[in-house]
Amino acid sequence: MARDVISTCPVCESELAITRLHCRSCGTALEGEFGVGRFGRLSREQLSLLESFLRSRGNLKELERELGISYPTVRGRVEALLRALGLGDETDAPDGEEPLDEPHADNSAERRSILERLAKRDISADEAAEALRALGGTD
Repeated sequence: MARDVISTCPVCESELAITRLHCRSCGTALEGEFGVGRFGRLSREQLSLLESFLRSRGNLKELERELGISYPTVRGRVEALLRALGLGDETDAPDGEEPLDEPHADNSAERRSILERLAKRDISADEAAEALRALGGTD
């Protein structure tokens, strides 16, 4: 059973390298050091946002309706996604916020999701705090 490849080391959070590729059809194997590419480094939540973005053909208002979140939240998540893909400018941070450095950009959508669930009272403050701690990278 094929599984999605992880791109971050679960121990030190450095980027993992793929060292072997194998063809199931003919048995050919390639060995070396291969990267996962920019899309392989996205979290599941970021990939889901990207799929929704494409489904809405880039219409942020439609994306807002599909995801059931506010327009500023949608825009922030799209900006974080762009930064995670290395496509955003350092000046793309929302007004009054510092641009996110790479480790924070990877978790920003997950952090926002946790905070939104807390605001909707889907989870308790203790559960939100624990989930945020589990993401790490807090200042």
